[in-house]
Amino acid sequence: MTYVVTDNCIRCKYTDCVEVCPVDCFYEGENFLVIHPDECIDCGVCEPECPAEAIKPDTEPGLDKWLKVNAEFAQIWPNITVKRDPLPEAKEMDGVPDKYDQFFSPEPGKGD
Repeated sequence: MTYVVTDNCIRCKYTDCVEVCPVDCFYEGENFLVIHPDECIDCGVCEPECPAEAIKPDTEPGLDKWLKVNAEFAQIWPNITVKRDPLPEAKEMDGVPDKYDQFFSPEPGKGD
């Protein structure tokens, strides 16, 4: 089992989760975070820290797509371990459905 970042993180990108991760397994895209599935130790401390409730255990049904997205982009995006301000539009984008097709950016973030 691993944890995955899902759709609701897109264009919110709260980083409360990265600050509590004991193994630094978060990677940063331009408008989204991912968890490296091979580095995640399944501790679960990140899940309750996400204000957007975008982090889920991969055992929940329907998360195969997100496991693939997390695994793919964790290989190419920079590691992030410090909390930063969320994106300016975070509050208005929190809860918007089906953000991946409309808003997901494959571009990397800044990282640490």
